[in-house]
Amino acid sequence: MTTPLRGAAALTAAVTLSIVLAACGGDAATETAGGATPADLPTTAEQVEGENNEADVTFAQGMLPHHRQAVQMSELALDRAEDPEVLALAEEIAAAQEPEILTMTAFLEAWGAEVPAEDMEMSMEMEGMDSGGMAGMMSPEQMAELETAEGAAFDEMFLSMMVEHHEGAVAMAETEHDEGQNPAAKELAQAIVDTQESEIARMQDLLDS
Repeated sequence: MTTPLRGAAALTAAVTLSIVLAACGGDAATETAGGATPADLPTTAEQVEGENNEADVTFAQGMLPHHRQAVQMSELALDRAEDPEVLALAEEIAAAQEPEILTMTAFLEAWGAEVPAEDMEMSMEMEGMDSGGMAGMMSPEQMAELETAEGAAFDEMFLSMMVEHHEGAVAMAETEHDEGQNPAAKELAQAIVDTQESEIARMQDLLDS
């Protein structure tokens, strides 16, 4: 599936602006603009410390393509969303998850584990699964449907899909928190739970309004 490139530059600008604004806030040195991701988490393999186990690797290899798809979905909102609150939420999701993608890539490189390919279908093939085998992931057909929606129809579809997507991510993160060994990976997992549960509540409110 070809990911649309429209809005990519705008997404980059939004992510950069959000992080800069967060850095200027009161306690923002410990957070990204999108939520609770600690700023001291590693972004290169050389910064990764501590022992790891199989649960840590499974978490990073699964959550990495999961986050990439959430960013793709958020990018679509830049062109198609009608509600300013949906647009703002999409920008925040991207701003939170872009740094986490760097961290999970650093984990896998440090642990000598395979980093999932950036192409979603290749990632799933590498992991021996289809989109339905990864909690909350949208299928190529669902992504194609989202790409063709616009305005209020897009907003409702985006919110419904992202709620499901976030619920899957929370479940994966809770498993890592319970079964993982690496302190930084467990810290990231908790940050994902905190941020995405808050975003789920916001999206449910928007769907109900």
